[in-house]
Order: sequence, then C-alpha cells, then structure tokens
Amino acid sequence: MNLLGALTGASQTEIPLVYMRDAIVFPKAVAPLSAATKLAVGGVEEAMKADKRIVVALLKNLGDELRAEIEVEDVGTVARIVQQVRLPDGSIRLLVEGEARVRIRKTAYRKEYISAFVEPFAKPEAPTPEAQGELEATQKLLRRSFLQYAELAKKLPPETLSAAERAPGPHELCDVIASALPLKADRKQELLSPEGALERLVAVEAAVEGEIELLNLQKKIGARVKNRIDRNQREYFLQEQLKEINKELGRDGEESETKELERALLAKSPPKEVADKAKRELSRLGKLQPFSPEAGVLRVYCEWLADLPWSARSLDNKDIARARRVLDEDHYGMEKVKERILEFIAVRQLSERARGPILCLVGPPGTGKTSLGRSIARALDRSFVRVSLGGVRDEAEIRGHRKTYVGALPGKIIQSLKKAGNSNPVFLLDEIDKMSSDFRGDPASALLEVLDPEQNASFTDHYLELPYDLSNVMFVTTANSLHGIPHPLLDRMEVIEVPGYSEYEKLEIAKKFIVPKQIAENGLEGAEIKFRDAAILEIVRHYTMESGVRNLEREIARVVRKLAQEAVEKGFAGQPERLAEWSTAVTDKRVSALLGKRRREDDVVFPEPKPGVAYGLAWTEAGGSLLPVEASVFEGGEGLILTGNLGDVMKESARAALTYLRSRAGDFGLGEPDFKRRAVHIHVPEGAIPKDGPSAGVTLAASLVSAFTGVPLEAGRAMTGEITLTGRVLPVGGVKEKVLAAHRNKIATVILPKGNAKDLDELPKEVREALSFIFAETVDDLVAVLFPADSFGKKPLKGTKAPRAKPGAEAAAKKSPVKKPASKATKT
Repeated sequence: MNLLGALTGASQTEIPLVYMRDAIVFPKAVAPLSAATKLAVGGVEEAMKADKRIVVALLKNLGDELRAEIEVEDVGTVARIVQQVRLPDGSIRLLVEGEARVRIRKTAYRKEYISAFVEPFAKPEAPTPEAQGELEATQKLLRRSFLQYAELAKKLPPETLSAAERAPGPHELCDVIASALPLKADRKQELLSPEGALERLVAVEAAVEGEIELLNLQKKIGARVKNRIDRNQREYFLQEQLKEINKELGRDGEESETKELERALLAKSPPKEVADKAKRELSRLGKLQPFSPEAGVLRVYCEWLADLPWSARSLDNKDIARARRVLDEDHYGMEKVKERILEFIAVRQLSERARGPILCLVGPPGTGKTSLGRSIARALDRSFVRVSLGGVRDEAEIRGHRKTYVGALPGKIIQSLKKAGNSNPVFLLDEIDKMSSDFRGDPASALLEVLDPEQNASFTDHYLELPYDLSNVMFVTTANSLHGIPHPLLDRMEVIEVPGYSEYEKLEIAKKFIVPKQIAENGLEGAEIKFRDAAILEIVRHYTMESGVRNLEREIARVVRKLAQEAVEKGFAGQPERLAEWSTAVTDKRVSALLGKRRREDDVVFPEPKPGVAYGLAWTEAGGSLLPVEASVFEGGEGLILTGNLGDVMKESARAALTYLRSRAGDFGLGEPDFKRRAVHIHVPEGAIPKDGPSAGVTLAASLVSAFTGVPLEAGRAMTGEITLTGRVLPVGGVKEKVLAAHRNKIATVILPKGNAKDLDELPKEVREALSFIFAETVDDLVAVLFPADSFGKKPLKGTKAPRAKPGAEAAAKKSPVKKPASKATKT
C-alpha cells in the first residue's frame, strides 16, 4: 500500500518512532542514522517486523527513558529502512530513505519502543496567478543561488545539482537543497518545519545565501594567507640570491646585522674589555651560517651585550629636604633607615665617588621593609628593581648559566639591570634569609661577591664571562631574622633593625595611610567616613596579633567593604556625586558588629596578688607578650619540676634561680629544713607555645622567693632580665616589644636590668609617660622593690638601691651590650 495513501486514508497513523540528537532526514534523501538507545533500537526492530517504516524526529529533551516524557519536534519525516547493521555494543546502524514530511500529534510508550501518531500535511490550495508567479520567481532565485554555492563549495555531486534542476515542486526543491547544506540539526529543523511553500523557499534561500557569504569569507582569508606565504617565500629567495651576489662581490652577507649590533653596543660606551670581546664574537657570527645552532647562540649573546646599561646612570636627587618629605609620605616612623638614606645623600653632595650602601633591613613581617625599598628609589630619583630570593636554591639563579648550555641566560642580577636600564638602580633583594642550598650550589655564596663593596666592581656572570661594575648600585636586602643568613654574607651588609610597631604607631599609620587607601580602593572617596581612634585601637588590640600592619590593613579593608555594601543598599551605587551626602562613623562598638566577636583578649593577669605568681615579659615575632610564671612548693621528694614547653636555656635559668635562692636562704627567712623533702613545681601557662631564652631569670627567681616564703609580689609589676648564680641582673633584648606588652596589659611598673636603661629612647613618648621604670643591677635590688618591706622578718637585704625612672624621665645608665633572642619561638 502506498504510504501517502495510507496516511491520507486515516486521520492519524501509528508508526514506530526513532528519535535523533543531531540528525534530520528530508524526503527523497538517503541518510545514515544510528539507533543507540534502548527505545530507538526497539523502534527499529518493531519496524522491521512490519513495513520497515519509521518516523525520524529531532530530539528536544531526553530524560529517563523509563519514566520521563521524551520530547521531540512537532515535524518529522517518515522514512523507509534500506539497510541495517547491528553493532557489538547493541546499537544499530541504519541507512534510510526519506518519504514524506508528517506532523507528530502525540507519542505513546509501548513495551520496547515509542510509537508516534502522525498525520500528513494538508494539501495546499491552488495558488492565485500572482502567488504562482512569486513562487516560480523564488524557485528560480533559489536554484541560481544553489548553483553559485555549488561552484564555491566544489564538493557537491552532479546528481544533487540534477535533482535540484528536476525538482517538480517547491517542497521537493527545498528538500533536495536543504539536505545538501552543511547545517546544524536545529537549523535544518527550521527548514523542514514550515508548511507554506513560499515561507519554506524563503527560509532555504536565506540559508543558502548565508553559506555563500561564509564561503566567500573563507576564500578571502585563504587568499590573504596564501599571499603572505608567497611573499615570505619570495623574500627568502631574494635574500638567498643577494647572499650569492655578495659572495661573488666579496661582501659579507651578514654585514648589516653584525654592524647594527656593534653600533648598538658601542652606543652604550662599554669598557674596552667588553668592546673587544663583542667585536671578536661578532666577527665569528659573520662567518657562520645564519641557521646554524652556534650562530643562534652567538647572536643572543651579542644582543645581551648590546642591551646592558654599561655606563648609563640616572642623576641622583641631592635635595635632602625633598628626600625626607618623600620618605615621610610613604612610611611612618623607621627613623634609622631614613637617617641612613639622608646621610648617603649628604655624602654624595660632598663626593661623587661614594659607593652605594648595602643595607639589610631586619624585622617582623608586615613592617614595610619591601615597600621601603621602592620609597628609597623614589627619594633618590633612581629606578627600582626587585628580586625575591625566597626558595632560591640554585647558584645559577644569581650567576647565570654558561652560554654553551641550551637555553642559557644571565642570572637575576644581570637580568634585573637590563630591566632597570641604568647601572645605578636601587636593587632590592627580598627575603634574603629564605634561601637554601642543595646539590646545585649555594646561592648565598654567590651573593658574597655581589654584596661585597671590595669585589662587586668586577662582578662576573657565568653567561657574560665579562666583569660588570655593581659598585654604583644601592643594594637593599630584607629579612625577618638574621639566624638564616650565613655569617660571611651578614658581615658584608649594614644591618638596620626595623622593629614592630606600637599601638600608637599603628594608630597613626592606620589614620594617615591605611584608612584613606582602603576608602579610595573601595569606591568611597566622596563619602564622609570617619574612623574613631577607639575603633582602630579596638581592631589593633582584639582582631590582630602582629608586629606589622598587614593584618590590620585586612581588617580595616573588611570594615570598609561592609560600609560599601551599606552605601549600595542605600541607593548610592552608580552615583558618585551623591556620595558626598552620605556620612558615617566607625566606633569601637560598631567594630564588633562589622567584624564579629573579638578574636583575642589581653593576657591573663590575676586581680589579686598570689604567692608564687610573678609576671615576666616575653618577645615573639608577632610582638611582645606578658609571661606569667607560677611556682608551687609541696611536701614530697626533693626535686625541680618544669612544665610549660620550656627550652633548654629557660630550664637552666630556673635551676640557676633555685640555686641562688638556696645559697641566700637566710636573707629570706628560710633555712635548710625549708628545702628538705620539699619539691618545687614551676609552670609557665600556654604550654602549647614553645618558650626559651635567658630573660625570664628574674621572673623565675621572684616566683620562687614568693612560693617558698608565702609572700605575694607587689601588684601591677612585670619584669625581665637574665640572672647569674652570684645574683647579678644582665641586660636582655627585645625591650621595646616587652614594654609595649606591659603597657597594653595595663601594668603600672616595669622592672628592667640597669644595662637596658638606654633602650627607653626607642619607646614612644606616650608609653614612657604612662609607665614607671625600675632598673635593677642585682637580685637584691629586684627583691627590694617586688616585696613589701619587712616581708621576711629580717633586716633589709644588702645591695644597692634600685634606681627608678619616673613617668616621662629617661634613666641614664652604663652602656651594656643588648643580648639578642636566640630562637624563633617565644623568647623570654
């Protein structure tokens, strides 16, 4: 039975459905298909049992084959299976021939497949003469466009062109042309679906014109590329011919290149040794074949020689007032570094032969060491280059590789000078304490020549194999600690300590630098935003724990972002001119609402004095802290128990303090029975944190005296200092950070070794005025001020009277070397 007759005889006909993801079949076209899903395979098998006819439709949505509804396009094609091949994976490859377009009214799930209820398109009414003329004209236009497309594409078989010419009607013509176009499935569906002949002709004509335009563009691009290739080949042939002509005339074919490199090098006024070496290498280059590997190596080497600034120098700023203003604009405090730079400028005014200093800035993270290098360059009007040495473990990173190696380059020193463009930049070697060494060499050893003023005038890079003068470079290195720097390297640098900031310094830095910067970066420049001093101090004390200001800047940035969000929610987004109408203030109470609950509290201080409890002062890389020490004496076997994660040096200090107490027991109203069969336990809280250093000696001694006598120390006093077996109190390091910790925890009186009296000059004026200082030379001086008079039922202890420094006064004392902490953990 004829298919069209069968479809016309019934309103709807049920036929197995085979849905496709990316394939469309047009009537009268033969196309390969793949039935890969269970339902599609079932539809093919059902069709093969009947008349081999299926409905091919484009898939809209594929859900769960067992439960979800499968959506297909409303228009599909009835096709007859011409051939089928079952593959090993269970799928079926088909060759089908399209027969007619149909409308799919609905689909129904059967046991193993989906059936589609389809009906044919309604037979069109006879067109009017005008409509018939428009149809014929559009068909002619489409045939002409398709013929033009075929000429451009050059891939269409003659049978397709013949079928287009013989097509009896508009729909048949559209089917032939649409099936021949390389369009995506969704685009082909648009050409299959239209019901009206004219509408469909216009759609196919638009598709053909689009393909013609695309082919013309491809042809144009291809011609352009071909012309470029032809031009390059032509230039190559002409160059080869020119070389042969030059050989016949006795000329050097590479003369222009070598002469150009020689002129560029001589323009840099290199030393005679460099110029002679370059001329020899350029002469060798001219005798080599241009494409030989050695010629490439020599060419790159000569280019490096020509690019380096052998004699170019920038003029230094010699205005001391301007330099001081620039340094103060960029950084708060750091007086030692600023004074050293101003000294250098003054010396340069008196002598141009003064060598550039080699400075090493040592301090905790976040104190501005790296940015200070850029500020120094700005103050001197010099260019600035920076090399990070963190993690560098290969000597070649500093000195370069020999040019015989593949891909060899100079080291970071020479590369950075090329980048600077002159021979006297400010050169920052960042994180010099983070270098390491392995089998490839020790980069710290390679830096010995770079940072030695007596040697760096003739620094030799392995790649250049020529001396380069680094004596005019101002080297600035940064480090967090001196312990990781080898002593020979450290000896070549002028060390300047950059201590951590006090609360008052952080307050000023936040007000003058951080807050304005964050307000500008977050788009609130026009608004009137005020940070109260109490709010900044709240962030400093309870949301950060650091010597620098890096975390402080992060927390202030968080606050400003919260304010920016508030401004947007109030309708100020996109209206910068209206921001001036908005004002807000950040108070200490508002900080907790913006940043959440406090992250840290002040150190623990007992409100009432207790026997055996003394307060020491500790130095850490994050700043100073209060260090409570607790001692307890109890009946039992004799011995000293030490807990709290103490280091060896601190344990030795505890033993020395106990020995001193026993040797002077009579002065404290104690006797030998007080020590027999009695054990002593000393504990330093926060046991998870390692603690070490000698400066807890006075605190341990005071705690032991209080524990054995049962007399508590005077309230509101903290101390630091090293003790000896003879009772002397020796000076210690980290005084500034320790005193700041005492002030932060509202300690009224600080007891320091007499040798540290000179260190009060480094303290902020506000701290010196707020605290009282007592300077002890012996343990007797210490005990005399820590315990109430007549505490031990004896006459006053022998010894000197401990000098006191009233608030605001600076005590004078003999100069004594300050001992540096010896560990990266908490130092007491």
